[in-house]
Amino acid sequence: MHTSTEQKFSILFALFVGALISANLLGVKIITILGVSTSVGIFAYPLTFLINDAITEVYGKERSRHMVNAAIVAQAMVFVVLALSLVLPPAGRFTNNEAYTTIFSNSLRIIAASLTAFFLSQRTDIFSFTWLKGKTHGRFLWLRANLSTILSQLADTTLFMFIAFYQVTPKFDVAFLFSLIIPYWILKIAYSLLSTPIVYALVAWLKHPNNSGYTTAQ
Repeated sequence: MHTSTEQKFSILFALFVGALISANLLGVKIITILGVSTSVGIFAYPLTFLINDAITEVYGKERSRHMVNAAIVAQAMVFVVLALSLVLPPAGRFTNNEAYTTIFSNSLRIIAASLTAFFLSQRTDIFSFTWLKGKTHGRFLWLRANLSTILSQLADTTLFMFIAFYQVTPKFDVAFLFSLIIPYWILKIAYSLLSTPIVYALVAWLKHPNNSGYTTAQ
């Protein structure tokens, strides 16, 4: 079945927004991977950086910025609806309101932190990826994708941790947060390196010669 360039962009755009929202709503659960405590959002959120790099590579930085801005609007809408759902009184037959409030009230701060970190880190990713593309004359996609993601993930992890968790209890001071940030960031770097073939696959898919109206971004 023929899939146009715009249809492919729409699919990746939907996955981009879905990964962001699912990571924020589900991210309150903490798991352990290779001895590192991390949010279950690790399975979804890093996908946004892979997709962003592929979109920037093929469509250019302006298209990526529009995608990021639209994703922020979508996440802001989720934040408003979630906040409203928490303040509305439950029906008498809804007996799980306490558990509902416990889970999703935590998500409010997570989402607020994520909105700030997401916006700044994705802009960092777009800028650094585009700058490296110019410096490498469009070569070494693997290097550009990983270096831009490593830098932007450091910004994202640091901003998110401080906004979401700083002083939630006295234990969460600056030193403790950095003890969480560093291993979490290293885990994200490993995820990025292992996912490099996915970036190549996405770019190849978007550049497939059967695409109608495709032009390479300069």
